[in-house]
Amino acid sequence: MGAVPKTKVSRHRRGNRRQHQRLDAPSLVTCPQCNKLMRSHYMCKNCGSYRGRQVIEQSSAAESE
Repeated sequence: MGAVPKTKVSRHRRGNRRQHQRLDAPSLVTCPQCNKLMRSHYMCKNCGSYRGRQVIEQSSAAESE
C-alpha cells in the first residue's frame, strides 16, 4: 500500500508550501541606446545592442518602425 497522509493539510499550510511556485514578472529596465523597455541582462530587441555594443544588425524594416 502506498503512502497515505495521517491528517488533513490545512489551506494555510498547503499555501505556505506552494508560495514559491508563483510566476514573477520579468524585471524591465530602459535601454541606454534607444530608451525602450527591455529585460535586464538581455539584448535589446528594438536596437540589437547589449552592454553598449551592437550585437546583431537590425533590418531596415525594423528601423523604420
